[in-house]
Amino acid sequence: MSDSLSKTGFLEKFKLFIISIGPGLFIIGYNIGTGSVTSMASTGAEYGMRMAWPLMLSCIFTYILIVLFGKYTIVTGDTVIHSYKKHFGKPAGLFVLIALIFTEAVGCIGVMAIVTQVTQEWTRPLTASGAGIDPLYSTIFFGGALYALLWKGKQNFFEKVLAVFVGVMGLSFIITMFMVIPEPSEVIAGIVSGVPNESGAFLLIASMVGTTMGAVIYVVRSVLIKGKGWGVEQFKLEKRDAKISAILMFVLSIAVMAAAAGTLHQQGMKVDNAIDMVRLLEPFAGRFAVSIFVGGILAAGLSSLFPHIMLAPMLLSDYQGVNPDFQSKTNRLISLGIVLLTLTVPLFGGRPVFIMILSQAFIATVTPVVILFMIILMNRKEVVGEHALKPAKNVVLGVIFLFSLIMAVLGIIGIFGI
Repeated sequence: MSDSLSKTGFLEKFKLFIISIGPGLFIIGYNIGTGSVTSMASTGAEYGMRMAWPLMLSCIFTYILIVLFGKYTIVTGDTVIHSYKKHFGKPAGLFVLIALIFTEAVGCIGVMAIVTQVTQEWTRPLTASGAGIDPLYSTIFFGGALYALLWKGKQNFFEKVLAVFVGVMGLSFIITMFMVIPEPSEVIAGIVSGVPNESGAFLLIASMVGTTMGAVIYVVRSVLIKGKGWGVEQFKLEKRDAKISAILMFVLSIAVMAAAAGTLHQQGMKVDNAIDMVRLLEPFAGRFAVSIFVGGILAAGLSSLFPHIMLAPMLLSDYQGVNPDFQSKTNRLISLGIVLLTLTVPLFGGRPVFIMILSQAFIATVTPVVILFMIILMNRKEVVGEHALKPAKNVVLGVIFLFSLIMAVLGIIGIFGI
C-alpha cells in the first residue's frame, strides 16, 4: 500500500514538474528539431568537434536571453511583438512578425521533408518494392496526426505532447552518442579550437546559432509565459525553466554532433542530404544503433513540427496583444495552411537539408534586431520600472548582441559563398 502511495506521490510530483517547465519544453521541442539535427550532424561530419564552442556559447547566451524576455513579460504583462509595435511603431512590429512567419514557414517545409525522407529510407526493407513509404503519404499522415492533436488541444495538453516527444528524442540521441562517442580529448579540443576559415563553415556556424539562438524562441516564450499567467513571484521558476531548456539544448545538440564526429568525420564523409546520416552511420554503429538514432530524428521532427504548426497563430496573437485561441476558426485555417505547405517538397521536389540550413541562417539575421529592441525596452524605466537593466547586465547583453550580429554576417557570407 505504501509503495503504491509513494508511486502515486512521485507521479504527481513529476506531473507538477512537467507543468512547471511547460515553456521550457516548448523551446526544447521547437529548437531540437530536424533543423538542429541537420546542422549538428553536418557540422560534426565535416569538422569533428571544432564547432563545439559556438554551440556552447549560443546555449549560454540563449539562457540569458530566455530569462530576459520572460522577465519583460512578467513585469509588463505584455508580449514581445505587440510591445515592439507599441513602442517602436507598426512597421517595426510588422517587420518582426513577417520575418518570423516567413522563416518558420520555410523551416516547416524542410522539417517535414527530412522526417519523410528518413522514414522512406528506413522503411525500405519493410516494403515489397524496396522503395520505402512514399514521402507524400507519410507527409499526409504526419501532418494529419499533428493537426488532429492541435484541433482540440490547449496549452497544458500541448506541453504533455511535447514532453513525450522530447523524452523519446533525448534518450535516442544520448544512447546513440554513447555507442559511437569520440575520445573525450577530441571533444575538449573542439571547444578550444578556432573557427575553420571556409565559407561553408560560416554558413554552418550561422545555422547552428540560428537554431539555438533563433529570435522566435524568445518571442514565443513571451506568449507562453503570458498564457501561464506567471507574475513577479514566479521569477525563480522562470529562471529554473530557462536553465533546464539551455542545458538540455546543449546536451542533445552536442550528442548529435559527437555521433557524427565519432564516425563520419573519421572517414572523411560529409552529410549532404537528409538520409546521409542514416545511410553512412549504419556501417559504423550497426542497424540497432541507427534505428535508435532514426527514432530520435522522428521524435525531433515531430516535436519541432508541432510548435511550427502553432507558431503563426501565436505570432499573430502576439502582434494583436491577445492570448492565442487555437480553437478559433481563423487559427485553425492558418494552421491548416502551414500543414499544407509541408507538401511542397513531396509534390515539387527540393533539397530539404539545404532549405533547413538556409532558413536557420536567415533567422540568425533577424535575431539581432529582436535582441536590440528588447535591450532598449529593458532600459526604459517608464516601461519596466525598477526592473530596468543595471550597467553590468547591459555590458553582458551588449556582448550577446554583438555575437548575434557577427553570426548574422557569417550567415550572409556563407549563403553568398554557396
